[in-house]
Amino acid sequence: MQFFQELFNNTIFLSAAAGWLIAQILKTIIHLFLTRKFVAERLVGSGGMPSSHSATVCALATATYLEYGASSFEFAIAIIVAIIVMYDAMGVRRETGIQAKLLNDILNVFADMGRSELSAYEKLKEFVGHTPLQVLAGAILGILIALGIGYFY
Repeated sequence: MQFFQELFNNTIFLSAAAGWLIAQILKTIIHLFLTRKFVAERLVGSGGMPSSHSATVCALATATYLEYGASSFEFAIAIIVAIIVMYDAMGVRRETGIQAKLLNDILNVFADMGRSELSAYEKLKEFVGHTPLQVLAGAILGILIALGIGYFY
Protein backbone atom coordinates (compact mmCIF):
# COMPACT_ATOMS: atom_id res chain seq x y z
CA MET A 1 0.00 0.00 0.00
CA GLN A 2 2.88 2.35 0.76
CA PHE A 3 4.14 1.86 -2.82
CA PHE A 4 0.93 3.30 -4.27
CA GLN A 5 0.90 6.18 -1.80
CA GLU A 6 4.44 7.08 -2.79
CA LEU A 7 3.69 6.63 -6.48
CA PHE A 8 0.67 8.91 -6.40
CA ASN A 9 2.62 11.55 -4.50
CA ASN A 10 5.37 11.49 -7.15
CA THR A 11 4.83 14.62 -9.25
CA ILE A 12 7.10 13.33 -12.00
CA PHE A 13 5.02 10.17 -12.41
CA LEU A 14 1.74 12.07 -12.09
CA SER A 15 2.83 14.61 -14.71
CA ALA A 16 3.81 11.94 -17.24
CA ALA A 17 0.67 9.86 -16.61
CA ALA A 18 -1.59 12.93 -16.82
CA GLY A 19 0.18 14.00 -20.03
CA TRP A 20 -0.60 10.67 -21.64
CA LEU A 21 -4.19 10.48 -20.35
CA ILE A 22 -5.17 14.04 -21.27
CA ALA A 23 -3.57 13.74 -24.73
CA GLN A 24 -5.43 10.46 -25.40
CA ILE A 25 -8.75 12.00 -24.35
CA LEU A 26 -8.13 15.09 -26.50
CA LYS A 27 -7.09 12.88 -29.42
CA THR A 28 -10.36 10.94 -29.14
CA ILE A 29 -12.45 14.12 -28.95
CA ILE A 30 -10.65 15.69 -31.93
CA HIS A 31 -11.08 12.50 -33.97
CA LEU A 32 -14.78 12.40 -33.02
CA PHE A 33 -15.21 16.04 -34.04
CA LEU A 34 -13.45 15.60 -37.40
CA THR A 35 -14.98 12.26 -38.44
CA ARG A 36 -18.28 12.35 -36.52
CA LYS A 37 -17.47 8.78 -35.39
CA PHE A 38 -16.46 7.59 -31.93
CA VAL A 39 -13.54 5.21 -32.24
CA ALA A 40 -12.67 3.68 -28.86
CA GLU A 41 -9.22 2.65 -30.14
CA ARG A 42 -8.27 6.36 -30.18
CA LEU A 43 -8.36 6.28 -26.36
CA VAL A 44 -5.31 4.01 -26.30
CA GLY A 45 -3.97 4.04 -29.87
CA SER A 46 -0.98 5.85 -31.27
CA GLY A 47 -0.96 8.54 -33.95
CA GLY A 48 -3.27 11.53 -34.21
CA MET A 49 -3.54 14.98 -32.68
CA PRO A 50 -2.01 15.70 -30.20
CA SER A 51 0.85 13.26 -29.83
CA SER A 52 0.43 11.47 -26.51
CA HIS A 53 4.01 10.24 -26.76
CA SER A 54 5.23 13.84 -26.90
CA ALA A 55 2.87 14.94 -24.15
CA THR A 56 4.10 12.11 -21.91
CA VAL A 57 7.84 12.62 -22.38
CA CYS A 58 7.64 16.43 -22.28
CA ALA A 59 5.61 16.28 -19.07
CA LEU A 60 8.20 13.85 -17.72
CA ALA A 61 11.12 16.09 -18.70
CA THR A 62 9.46 19.27 -17.42
CA ALA A 63 8.54 17.70 -14.08
CA THR A 64 12.07 16.32 -13.78
CA TYR A 65 13.47 19.79 -14.45
CA LEU A 66 11.18 21.30 -11.81
CA GLU A 67 12.19 18.64 -9.27
CA TYR A 68 15.95 18.35 -9.90
CA GLY A 69 17.02 21.31 -12.07
CA ALA A 70 18.66 21.60 -15.46
CA SER A 71 22.10 20.47 -14.28
CA SER A 72 20.90 17.13 -12.91
CA PHE A 73 21.56 13.78 -14.54
CA GLU A 74 17.85 12.97 -14.09
CA PHE A 75 16.87 15.90 -16.30
CA ALA A 76 19.58 15.02 -18.83
CA ILE A 77 18.16 11.50 -19.16
CA ALA A 78 14.56 12.74 -19.39
CA ILE A 79 15.29 15.36 -22.06
CA ILE A 80 17.33 12.95 -24.22
CA VAL A 81 14.55 10.34 -24.01
CA ALA A 82 12.02 13.05 -24.96
CA ILE A 83 14.05 14.11 -28.00
CA ILE A 84 14.45 10.51 -29.18
CA VAL A 85 10.74 9.71 -28.74
CA MET A 86 9.59 12.85 -30.58
CA TYR A 87 12.12 12.39 -33.37
CA ASP A 88 11.00 8.78 -33.81
CA ALA A 89 7.32 9.79 -33.86
CA MET A 90 7.93 12.22 -36.74
CA GLY A 91 10.38 9.99 -38.56
CA VAL A 92 10.27 6.21 -38.68
CA ARG A 93 6.79 5.80 -37.18
CA ARG A 94 5.27 8.46 -39.45
CA GLU A 95 6.81 6.82 -42.53
CA THR A 96 5.49 3.45 -41.35
CA GLY A 97 1.96 4.91 -41.24
CA ILE A 98 2.30 6.41 -44.72
CA GLN A 99 3.50 3.07 -46.10
CA ALA A 100 0.69 1.20 -44.31
CA LYS A 101 -1.90 3.49 -45.92
CA LEU A 102 -0.41 2.94 -49.36
CA LEU A 103 -0.31 -0.83 -48.92
CA ASN A 104 -3.90 -0.89 -47.63
CA ASP A 105 -4.98 1.14 -50.68
CA ILE A 106 -3.23 -1.33 -53.00
CA LEU A 107 -4.90 -4.28 -51.24
CA ASN A 108 -8.28 -2.53 -51.56
CA VAL A 109 -7.75 -2.27 -55.33
CA PHE A 110 -7.14 -6.03 -55.46
CA ALA A 111 -10.23 -6.61 -53.30
CA ASP A 112 -12.32 -4.46 -55.67
CA MET A 113 -11.12 -6.63 -58.55
CA GLY A 114 -12.26 -9.73 -56.65
CA ARG A 115 -8.75 -11.07 -56.21
CA SER A 116 -8.39 -10.58 -52.50
CA GLU A 117 -10.53 -10.43 -49.39
CA LEU A 118 -8.98 -8.44 -46.57
CA SER A 119 -10.59 -8.30 -43.14
CA ALA A 120 -10.36 -5.25 -40.90
CA TYR A 121 -8.08 -7.29 -38.64
CA GLU A 122 -5.63 -7.96 -41.48
CA LYS A 123 -5.29 -4.33 -42.55
CA LEU A 124 -2.11 -2.57 -41.55
CA LYS A 125 -2.39 0.06 -38.84
CA GLU A 126 -2.13 3.52 -40.40
CA PHE A 127 -2.17 5.67 -37.25
CA VAL A 128 1.31 5.06 -35.88
CA GLY A 129 3.28 8.29 -36.34
CA HIS A 130 2.81 12.03 -36.13
CA THR A 131 3.20 15.18 -38.15
CA PRO A 132 5.49 17.87 -36.72
CA LEU A 133 2.38 19.87 -35.69
CA GLN A 134 0.97 16.91 -33.75
CA VAL A 135 4.31 16.43 -31.98
CA LEU A 136 4.55 20.16 -31.18
CA ALA A 137 1.00 20.22 -29.82
CA GLY A 138 1.73 17.19 -27.63
CA ALA A 139 4.98 18.76 -26.40
CA ILE A 140 3.27 22.01 -25.43
CA LEU A 141 0.44 20.09 -23.76
CA GLY A 142 2.90 17.99 -21.74
CA ILE A 143 4.88 21.02 -20.61
CA LEU A 144 1.72 22.85 -19.52
CA ILE A 145 0.43 19.80 -17.63
CA ALA A 146 3.72 19.39 -15.74
CA LEU A 147 3.81 23.10 -14.90
CA GLY A 148 0.22 22.88 -13.66
CA ILE A 149 0.87 19.82 -11.52
CA GLY A 150 4.11 21.33 -10.24
CA TYR A 151 2.26 24.51 -9.30
CA PHE A 152 -0.56 22.78 -7.44
CA TYR A 153 1.55 20.13 -5.64
